[in-house]
Amino acid sequence: MPAVPRPGSLKDPEIAELFEKNDPEKIFEDLREIGHGSFGAVYYARYLVTKEIVAIKKMSYVGKQTVEKWQDILKEIRFLRQLNHPNTIEYKGCYLRDHTAWLVMEYCLGSASDIIEVHKRPLKEDEIAAICEGVLRGLHYLHSLGRIHRDVKAGNILLTENGTVKLADFGSASIKCPANSFVGTPYWMAPEVILAMDEGQYDGKVDVWSLGITCIELGTKMFI
Repeated sequence: MPAVPRPGSLKDPEIAELFEKNDPEKIFEDLREIGHGSFGAVYYARYLVTKEIVAIKKMSYVGKQTVEKWQDILKEIRFLRQLNHPNTIEYKGCYLRDHTAWLVMEYCLGSASDIIEVHKRPLKEDEIAAICEGVLRGLHYLHSLGRIHRDVKAGNILLTENGTVKLADFGSASIKCPANSFVGTPYWMAPEVILAMDEGQYDGKVDVWSLGITCIELGTKMFI
């Protein structure tokens, strides 16, 4: 059997071309943590050359399950590089430093769940409809590529300064359709995803189910 490449190794040209050569600590400044999760943390940052504000998702691949973490990073980078749509987050590149991948993306003001937290109230019907329209456009694009998001929820729906809706966080996404992995956030999961643990497959319709649950989330503040 061929040897499994060491996590972080860029000897394979196909892997090396996924990463920028620069040291990210020398080209980004003013880093401030703006979110975190099981994957790591997300930072606000400024690109020194252009002064552009960006978001950086830092993902470490040390500790337990190092190989799996590295493979997840490679999968997410490859997924993001394929996207080009107004309603999916714009990917700008990835850097490596100290066993950590820095995924650089466009900066958004916040998520749909952040809006609820700031205003301390559920969203109105027309506000939910506007968000859903953007999400559905993004999902239609993903599904046309044979991709499934698999983790649609308010926290993964971002908004730019001009109000454009952006689907984000493709760490759970599937590059094939149909799929059969048990992936996602429990409250938002479609029944087909849960049943796939034992048998069966599912397609992009599971994202539409999750968006329906997200509408309840936005309209009632449940799950927040």
